[in-house]
Amino acid sequence: MATDARPARLTPAEFDALYRRLAGRAAEGDGDALTPARVLAATREVRTGRTVTMAAPVQTAPGPDDPEPARHRMSQWPGRSGESGSGLHFAMDRFAMNVHGDADSHVDALCHVIYDGTLHGGVPASTVTEGGATALAIDAVHDGIVGRGVLLDIPRLRGVPWLEPGDHVSADDLGAAERAQDVRVTEGDLLFVRVGHRLRRAELGAWHVARARAGLHPSALEFLAERRVAVLGGDGNNDTAPSCTDGVDFPVHVLAIHAMGLYLLDYLQFEDLARVCEEEGRWSFLCVVAPLRLPEATGSPVNPIAVL
Repeated sequence: MATDARPARLTPAEFDALYRRLAGRAAEGDGDALTPARVLAATREVRTGRTVTMAAPVQTAPGPDDPEPARHRMSQWPGRSGESGSGLHFAMDRFAMNVHGDADSHVDALCHVIYDGTLHGGVPASTVTEGGATALAIDAVHDGIVGRGVLLDIPRLRGVPWLEPGDHVSADDLGAAERAQDVRVTEGDLLFVRVGHRLRRAELGAWHVARARAGLHPSALEFLAERRVAVLGGDGNNDTAPSCTDGVDFPVHVLAIHAMGLYLLDYLQFEDLARVCEEEGRWSFLCVVAPLRLPEATGSPVNPIAVL
């Protein structure tokens, strides 16, 4: 079981030291963690051929966590403008959405986080303008993000349905979940951490997640750096609210994206995948993440697929 001792809040000085350690480790890496060899190795995770989505349905109704939901409008449908039923017609629609909201599944590009005047790798913040991002945009991964995925289920570890808002996941929790699930996170993996956000929302209703949500403690990113993971995904925002760091509202975003150069996936849903993993007795799988080709965009709606 995980330790009962939860990590303390970080002071600005402690966060700065953590940032520097993680950025230094990232700089020491060998570049692209998702090499063709690792992708090929990840295909060996496919044994039964079952496919499972990790995306939540796009929300179109407003709620306390989604005051500006996606807008879905039909632009053409049978009977519109008095059209007859004979001949050929097409049903057509359009969507508009806030990619980085607090309800819909999405992936953050490396240009999403601006910290101390720069993007990841020291790229000037001025490369992001009213017209979009001219560096580190989501189209950089237009060939997809493919690799071995691992799901660590923290509520399962603690024997609860979900973590309550404000609680956070420590590095010790991640290690304990590995042992409990008999799986190990390795270099180049796509790591997914379940806190039960979606199940809580489904059973108790939406709430103001900007004020209170479960997520990772910033110090948990040491675990990710040690294992050299390539991607981090969560069923919440990945960051805890209120923040665990004085003076930084989204410390996990700053550390993962800005310091370490990880693609971050927010507001996924793992209830289907957790059930299948339990049934199959394993918590690793081939994972395919395919962002939309959105030139100069800071992120994209996403539907990650686990293949077991």
